[in-house]
Amino acid sequence: MKKKRGFLSQTQYIAYGFFVLILVGTLLLMLPFASRNGQSVNFLDALFTSTSASCVTGLVVRDTWSQWSLFGQFVIIFLIQIGGLGFVTVGVFFSIVLRRKIGLRQRGLIQESTSALQIGGIVKLARRIIAGTCIFEVTGAVLLSIRFVPKYGFFRGVFYGFFHAVSAFCNAGFDLMGNEVPYNSLVGYYDDWLVNLVIMSLIIIGGLGFIVWDDLYRNKFHFRKYLLQTKLVLIALFVLVFGGAGLFWVLERQNLMVGMSASGQILTSLFASVTARTAGFNTVDPAAMTDGSKLLTLILMFIGGNPGSTAGGVKTTSAIALFLYVRSNIDRSYGINVFGRRLEEDAVKRAGAICTINLTAALAASILIMAIQPVGMADVLFETFSAIGTVGMTTGITRSLLPASRIVIILLMYCGRIGSMSFALAFTQQKRITHVQNPVETVSIG
Repeated sequence: MKKKRGFLSQTQYIAYGFFVLILVGTLLLMLPFASRNGQSVNFLDALFTSTSASCVTGLVVRDTWSQWSLFGQFVIIFLIQIGGLGFVTVGVFFSIVLRRKIGLRQRGLIQESTSALQIGGIVKLARRIIAGTCIFEVTGAVLLSIRFVPKYGFFRGVFYGFFHAVSAFCNAGFDLMGNEVPYNSLVGYYDDWLVNLVIMSLIIIGGLGFIVWDDLYRNKFHFRKYLLQTKLVLIALFVLVFGGAGLFWVLERQNLMVGMSASGQILTSLFASVTARTAGFNTVDPAAMTDGSKLLTLILMFIGGNPGSTAGGVKTTSAIALFLYVRSNIDRSYGINVFGRRLEEDAVKRAGAICTINLTAALAASILIMAIQPVGMADVLFETFSAIGTVGMTTGITRSLLPASRIVIILLMYCGRIGSMSFALAFTQQKRITHVQNPVETVSIG
């Protein structure tokens, strides 16, 4: 049976859905009452902000508190929530509330958007995602309100708690601290245990991945019963967070951490390691980091979070798959084996393709931006890797980018959120695949 013309694949549906979400957000942010001064912002600035929010990145050309009214801030947090969970998951939530039947196509879309391993039980997984999101965000909002209410008053303090809880859980990096110092993020709270621990916890939980959530919910603390993906994700989390924190402390102890207390150094190191994996908040100025710390941050931004989560990047499983592939070649072992299981060859091919596409896109965008305007290479690389990884950290050049450069960053954020591989597949998935293979010929490698 032939496919109907005009029938969208699951990948195309998600890609076009995010495009529509960004466009709607842009139009809402262009409304006069979306701005604090009552004047409409230009289309490009609204588009940049909407893309950054929908793609849960956090790069901004205008300070969120200084520029946007309460309505504008609600639009931004709405885009963050939809973009973080995925509009498909949110749509399923409304279908469940309205007691509408969820068909096979909708279930397939949920599987694609959450990176679920199988379609069976996908609706139950969607329910757990929504319920877990509400629990974690409300808990985070309440805890943050403990700090913000005494400082800003009840209503404003509660809103600050809610805004930053949603932004942290969705790994977005948007903040409202511009009322103190514009574009300063959480620098004023670098040694605050409550704010740091709550924000870091929300970032980690949101970036774990919904499959891992479900596995942990079903198997509790029985590590041996976990899926292979859960085991790999938890090990990667431990290594990247604590390994990254240790390296950051070594690189910054004679720079940014001079004069900090021991607790301040611990929190700063941990936060820098956690936020670099696609969150976008910062408690120290990235521009003041040493070159070593910037390189470390760039590597963490490139790796990102885990599949099927609110985080971006090439994902930890891609990095692990390539690492294990290299190890298997060095050991001359048959297949890629870990925890008594063997990874399928297609997983390695996909990981290689994703890493190659992301790296190529970031480097090509960097060259293009430097051709458009005179900006330092280190700052541009930091910006492009931050955009493709949907991180949101910047050395401060975002606001000085020319319109053409901003369009490049917008495209990177969009590709980073839907997945660079998915973006490519959106244009090629309908092509006919032939099973006829060409003759083999040997070439020298390495």
